[in-house]
Amino acid sequence: MRILITGVGGPTPRSFAISLKKYSFYKRFELFGTDINPLAVGLYQNELFNATFVVPSASHPDYWPAMRELIAENGIELAVILPEMEVMEWSRVKEAGGLPCKALLPDYSMATLLVDKAKMTDILDDMNLVPKSVAFHRDLKDFSEVFAKLGENFWVRSTKGTSGLGSLRVEDENALRNWISINPGVEEFLASQFLPGRNLACKMLYFNGKLLRTACAERVNYIMAKVAPSGITGNTSFGRLLNEPALVDTAISAMDRLFEHTGAARHGFFTVDFKEDAAGKPYITEINVRHVAFTQCFSAGGANFAEDTVRLLDNDPDFDLDYRMYEFEKGLIFLRDVDSLPILMKESELIAKR
Repeated sequence: MRILITGVGGPTPRSFAISLKKYSFYKRFELFGTDINPLAVGLYQNELFNATFVVPSASHPDYWPAMRELIAENGIELAVILPEMEVMEWSRVKEAGGLPCKALLPDYSMATLLVDKAKMTDILDDMNLVPKSVAFHRDLKDFSEVFAKLGENFWVRSTKGTSGLGSLRVEDENALRNWISINPGVEEFLASQFLPGRNLACKMLYFNGKLLRTACAERVNYIMAKVAPSGITGNTSFGRLLNEPALVDTAISAMDRLFEHTGAARHGFFTVDFKEDAAGKPYITEINVRHVAFTQCFSAGGANFAEDTVRLLDNDPDFDLDYRMYEFEKGLIFLRDVDSLPILMKESELIAKR
């Protein structure tokens, strides 16, 4: 199968490619990669990609002519679109019926909603599924409403973007003002109650109106965490693969509300992120419209969402269309680092500190 994967400079597209090349035996895959940056490392990983291309950004008028030509000349059968802004653009064109090949994409109405964390939070607010939050513009002068609602210990981040963009734990007004000033690229911020518990993710695969596959994990530590004031870089270095049906039920309730609100079809791949409060109650902090960087760790543990996506788009008659929550061995963890394949092992096998 000839498959196009976009944004291969990022860890998530390369993780998807590894899931197919290392952990799938469905078919022989020929993978083609694109990125807007000629320095993107994935463009030069010949062990993963048969051919790679530098393309214009999704907002550029030359983007679609370049992509259509690339897809036609290389006989691409399906595309895996992973950078958030490309998901938005492909979803927009899908709505008009103009995609050049198959791709698993949410409806445009759902994509545009979920990239705005403040809007998503507002829609779910009355369900007690999201933390107390206040959205504000960077030009706001009076923060009394923010501190009155959240106290002097809360989390602030950009309402848009990924990888913890503009995020920091705030404990006084001076810290908040300084943080806004050193993040000039962020126009809108979202302040939310600080949640000290586990950082969880629920992956959800919808196809043609049905939820087909889910799986859960915990993010514990992050790659290069010391370079980010928040300690969060969006790239997990140590995590746990979990069996938590109650978390899945909560994610389903949220998604049902969002599908109802947007009128979107139950279709696409979503990653619902949670943070627990001190009592262990999970609250949704964001919902990604795509896979995340440790998707290959799920694949190594037996939950190969990359293969599932390809089989569904390929109309595989042997694919089981009954719903399934992937379950893992108890105590299964993963370790990741830059330029390394993940290691899966039991947490009890970690070497004790001397």
